[in-house]
Amino acid sequence: MQAVGKTHIGRIRELNEDAFFVSEGPVGALPNLCAVADGMGGHNGGEVASREAIAAFVDCLSRNPGDPLDALIGAVRHANRAVFAKGESDPHLAGMGTTFTACVILANKALIVHVGDSRAYAMTAAGTLTQLTSDHSFVNEMVKAGQLTPEQALHHPKKNIITRALGAEGEVEADGVIWEGHAGERILLSTDGLTNMLGDEQITAILRRQGDLARAAEELIAAANQAGGTDNITVCLLQL
Repeated sequence: MQAVGKTHIGRIRELNEDAFFVSEGPVGALPNLCAVADGMGGHNGGEVASREAIAAFVDCLSRNPGDPLDALIGAVRHANRAVFAKGESDPHLAGMGTTFTACVILANKALIVHVGDSRAYAMTAAGTLTQLTSDHSFVNEMVKAGQLTPEQALHHPKKNIITRALGAEGEVEADGVIWEGHAGERILLSTDGLTNMLGDEQITAILRRQGDLARAAEELIAAANQAGGTDNITVCLLQL
């Protein structure tokens, strides 16, 4: 597996509250690992939350030899408790939280865990982009209930309100996704600084045009900044 991660502060924000992780070798029983997190909270709470979540997640996995998907979900719960405890212990960090999406490749199978609205996509060999995760957000709940169309959701004033985050409460429910791919296909993890700026068609065009992972990540970030760069932008790309 090949993997690369990149982040950018964007054109508006004063802090980069995103964080990512790309393993350079095995993490516990897992041969590889990528993760993205988008923090939120007053002062520097968001920055602390995203980095604390990734550190606790990786530490837990490094000590857990169990079933891969169970280990991933257990590590998310551990990370949630770590972020929640840190927020409880410091008044300046009270209420902080973070989205979290992570992926492991085993052979040609992607195992994904997900909380919040940072997304995972798959790019098939035929060049089709498929969203693998479902946003834990106010507007996505309205879309699923038939109260909004996907197009209306893109411009809804409450589109950034998430319904699930690491650190918001003492316990959290993480979604697990298993995707069966083929050699050469790619997985994209991203924070909403990318997906709020670029539609699926624009992301697809860049991934189709650029086969090199590092250059594709750079082009995605550049395009999001060109479209406004209103938030921090983080992407991880993995190739099976």
